[in-house]
Amino acid sequence: MEARSLAPVLRALRGCLHLLMAGLLALAALRAVAGGEPDAGAVVVACATLGAAYGAGLALPAVRDSRAVSIAWLGLLCALWTVLLVLTPDALWTAFPLFFLQLHLLPLRWGLVAVAVTTAAATCGFVAHGGAASPGAVIGPLLGAAVAVGTVLGYRALYRENEHRRRLIEELLATRAELAEAERAAGTLAERERLAREIHDTLAQGLSSIQLLLRAAERALPEGDPALEHVRSARVAAVDNLAEARRFVRELTPPDLEHGSLAGALERLCAAAPGPGGVEFSLSGTPVQLPTPYEVALLRVAQSALANTARHAAAQRTSVTLSFMDTSVALDVVDDGKGFTPGTVATHGSGDGDGGFGLPAMRARAQSLGGTLSVESAPGQGTAVAITLPLPVSVPDAAGRPEAEEVRA
Repeated sequence: MEARSLAPVLRALRGCLHLLMAGLLALAALRAVAGGEPDAGAVVVACATLGAAYGAGLALPAVRDSRAVSIAWLGLLCALWTVLLVLTPDALWTAFPLFFLQLHLLPLRWGLVAVAVTTAAATCGFVAHGGAASPGAVIGPLLGAAVAVGTVLGYRALYRENEHRRRLIEELLATRAELAEAERAAGTLAERERLAREIHDTLAQGLSSIQLLLRAAERALPEGDPALEHVRSARVAAVDNLAEARRFVRELTPPDLEHGSLAGALERLCAAAPGPGGVEFSLSGTPVQLPTPYEVALLRVAQSALANTARHAAAQRTSVTLSFMDTSVALDVVDDGKGFTPGTVATHGSGDGDGGFGLPAMRARAQSLGGTLSVESAPGQGTAVAITLPLPVSVPDAAGRPEAEEVRA
């Protein structure tokens, strides 16, 4: 039951309690007048005063907003009720609404004490007015007190359960919103990477091939041939369009690579990686500009390997090394964790439950760029993951400057 559904029920219960108090006070006053009691006038005044004090407390905002004021109001009501109890035994029944007020306004421990005192006072007052000390005179107030205590405790338990469910629902909604946002972000990144790969693998590669063919045709044609100028113009146009395609690929670069080099992105990744000993990053060789698909593949493999290490390895030390060599670039992720059997994990799935960045996904990334991925591990011996990609071939551009051609194997 939600808070919205509890509110009408609570308002109805409070309304019934107010009507009960008014009805019992009116009944006590009418019985005193109809019975010709000598103190009938005082009883009527006491009932009216108690009713007025009760109604004033319901109308005053201070009683609702301040615990001290509400307790003072309750004390006034109890004092007026005691006066009424001295005047007439019919005040016995007005103790029932007081039970609810005492349990509602006082802490539970003191509320129970107040209910017990009020019950004893009601019974003693009834007997003092000449009433018989029958079981009904004793059981009636006790039964009323028990009903009030049970009702209030049940409502408090229901309210706590409702609040607990409300918090759980809020947490669930917040988690669903965060998950949806993460899925949207992951989908955006995946689409950007897919477009970058498509442009690189189709448009850029096709323009590179056209440029190479035009250069071969340019060299084959003798000077002065009328077609030579057209071939050179076509080759320049191919170079310009290749540069534009590469610009598109760079704009689709993942955010980790947008504001720095691959080495910087890897260093930030290692600095943020969890683990008792942290992750050490080192750079070997002279860095060269890599095509965006190469940088994305190396960064994603590093992220996946470090995620596997944090999730499964229980390693004390982990290192990431980026190495630039004459004809290739390599990335090594080594940890001293508990290790595993590579063949078993590679055969049965990613092994990390991350939904696509396991060993098969790493190997597919490497193979798509003509590279290789190797995994060395054994139980208790740590793990070493290494990806090696061939460096792009360099050819001179239209102005005679060396230019890196992104060539797939």
